[in-house]
Amino acid sequence: MMTTASIASPVTPRTVPDTRISDEIRVVGMVWERELIRYVRTRTRIVSGLIQPILFLFVLGYGMSGLVGTTGGFNFRQFVYPGVVAMSVVMTAMFSALSIVWDREFGFLREMLIAPVSRISLVLGKTAGGATVAAVQGTIMLVLAPLVGIHLTGVLVIEMIALELLMAVAMTTFGVFVASRIQKMESFQVVMQMLLMPMLFLSGALFPLSGLPGWLTVITRLNPLTYAVAPFRQVVFSAQNMSAAARARFPTNVTLFGYSLPIWMELTIVVVFAGVFFVLAFRGLSRTE
Repeated sequence: MMTTASIASPVTPRTVPDTRISDEIRVVGMVWERELIRYVRTRTRIVSGLIQPILFLFVLGYGMSGLVGTTGGFNFRQFVYPGVVAMSVVMTAMFSALSIVWDREFGFLREMLIAPVSRISLVLGKTAGGATVAAVQGTIMLVLAPLVGIHLTGVLVIEMIALELLMAVAMTTFGVFVASRIQKMESFQVVMQMLLMPMLFLSGALFPLSGLPGWLTVITRLNPLTYAVAPFRQVVFSAQNMSAAARARFPTNVTLFGYSLPIWMELTIVVVFAGVFFVLAFRGLSRTE
């Protein structure tokens, strides 16, 4: 006699599609490549990303050199050069997140979000693409170094590119976080300009951070970009033949509560900033429909 259990049809377990790590890596690579293709095909973006930093370098540099003067053979143009390179990286990194708003308006972002891939891969791809583009833009600015009296070495170039990448990752994650909460391209551009210019001017990119009023000193220390610009300037100045008077006139370290921060601590702050906004960017895209 057959029992009920023996005639019951076997239960087929329901399979849930899963994505392998290799698939996620492929998604990151595709999004990264898409950002690079978009950058290469928009030559006006490359040119426009260089015009403003070059104007600051030569117009502001030569204009202020007459007021600031030369100390130990070191002038204001040489001081402002690392800040101008950082400006080029930051501007390109933050505005690279504009592609998210563009994709949202044209419906492509929704297609990416409903794809069977984790959204953390999308954030990684966007961050990697934006950071690569920004680092390339900053590296182009290195060709201007001899024109302002900055001596470059092979080791210095490698250090600068590494710091450019770190700075670009931090600012790209910040840009992706902002873009994940904005619906229109016009609104994104307005918000970015409102955030970008104060962050740049209050980072020490264009003037020394020493001798400032107390209230302005507090604001500069609260600006995370300050801790990205300072290491960049430190590695550039360390490769220059600067006199003791010039180093005293144009200090590079960030002081906090009377303590001069070492470069590793400044870089740690930048890494923490990048990690926090990466998480916020991921949460912002997770809420996007």
